[in-house]
Amino acid sequence: MNRLRGHPWLTLAPLALGGMMVSLDTTVVAVAQPAMQADLGASVGDIQWVTTGYLLSLAAMLVVAGKLGDRLGHRRVFLVGTAGFAATSVAIGLSTDITWITALRVVQGVFGALMQPPTLALLRATFPADRLNVPIAVRSGALGIATAAGPVIGGLLVQYSRWESIFFINLPLGVVAIAMGLLVLREARLDSAAKSSDPVAVILLSGTLLALLWGSVQAPEYGWGDTRIWGALAGACVLGAGFCMWEARAPEPLVPLSLFRSPAFSAGVMLMVLVSFIMFGVPFVCTFFLQNVLGLSPVQCGVLVLWLTLAMVVAGIGTGLLMRRTGSRAPALLGMALTAVAAAGLAHATGAGSSLGELRLWFVVLGLGFSAVIVASTHLIVAAAPLRHSGVAGGLQQTAMQVGGSLGTAVLGAVLVARVDGLLPQRLAGTGTQLSGRELDEAVRSVSLGIAPQSFGPEAASVVPGTFIDGMDATLLISGLVAALAALAGWLLLRRSAAEAEAPDEEAEEEAESEVKTTV
Repeated sequence: MNRLRGHPWLTLAPLALGGMMVSLDTTVVAVAQPAMQADLGASVGDIQWVTTGYLLSLAAMLVVAGKLGDRLGHRRVFLVGTAGFAATSVAIGLSTDITWITALRVVQGVFGALMQPPTLALLRATFPADRLNVPIAVRSGALGIATAAGPVIGGLLVQYSRWESIFFINLPLGVVAIAMGLLVLREARLDSAAKSSDPVAVILLSGTLLALLWGSVQAPEYGWGDTRIWGALAGACVLGAGFCMWEARAPEPLVPLSLFRSPAFSAGVMLMVLVSFIMFGVPFVCTFFLQNVLGLSPVQCGVLVLWLTLAMVVAGIGTGLLMRRTGSRAPALLGMALTAVAAAGLAHATGAGSSLGELRLWFVVLGLGFSAVIVASTHLIVAAAPLRHSGVAGGLQQTAMQVGGSLGTAVLGAVLVARVDGLLPQRLAGTGTQLSGRELDEAVRSVSLGIAPQSFGPEAASVVPGTFIDGMDATLLISGLVAALAALAGWLLLRRSAAEAEAPDEEAEEEAESEVKTTV
């Protein structure tokens, strides 16, 4: 037992499995969205909140979870999070009301937050900073395998069972992860962190994220000119500024702002936010295109998306090996460039006469880009932070991913709806169909899913696929532009040599090592 507990590579196993649960949950839900929407009679906004509510609570709690791990022990926090995540997954599968499902997804996000930062913090405490490349790449590869399996598993379950069954698969995975964690994980926390607390910062950070994401998600419903939307976004700016001011003066800050003095750390966070913006937003839109416009079954859709996730697995392992020679800078910037090219290629491939082969090619390129950026950015963040802030750094890495994902789903969904709203009335008029007011709003919502309303005649229905595709192309081109700008910003932040940018403070490292309390 003593030989097993604390073994570096055995430690990686339950941590990777816990991360796989979260990744698998995300992808199977994405595939099941059309079935959920049809079965529950949900709107675009309702379906967005099934994802966004989960991501919001996840993002709001990640840094707090990292701090809790530093205080209470990362092993303990990881095990509690895993148990709660599995239990809420079962509860969601037993629910039949969209409101309850959304509420439970919020609770599930809280437990997901407790699972994530400890995985990186325990790896950081187990492996030296200069040897994190391979374990981070292996962890990313495991997450990629789960992501790859998700669409296929989800498609099979949706097509041959019911969408509720996708949530039950977390139960056996959770049981195995907990059993392995009890057996092999060694507790680690910082003595100095046990006395720290910053509830004001927690409130300010949570309020900032809530206001930002609520405004983004509700903008298509209320319109971007609505005072409630601008009030929410302005509130997010005020609360965010208050959070930064409070943290700058706090004796024990929730987020030490000194971490952002490192160009490598700042670049890693920025790249993680922007790649997640694209990684969550683009599949959200493409799922409806593949099933509602091209008419693919859930299984066929999952198999096609499988090419993207398999590319992520291969690129994750390859990026870890490449970083041994080049550092993190080159893979991060190359990955963003590939993402920009792939987004533009998808916009071209979804035009008239769409070819599944061409879509498959661009999904592969997109997966290569995503994985390279994620692995390199994670290494930039975790390796640049001193050990005493490992929990916070892990929380910030996951927060950056979830905030970017939430904004991607919300903003790109809003762009799609806005584009459809601008095109649909004129195109319907060309068929002799005149709609206005509430009737037009309902048609826009339906067409934004790639579905022709039942009230449409054959001529009116004929404009739906092209209108949806034009809206989707706008989201893809915006995604490509975001990736290109991210690559430029990353290059500016990482002009120094990768070794200098990523080297941790050795003096702080030695001080932190002496603070670590390890309990078997």
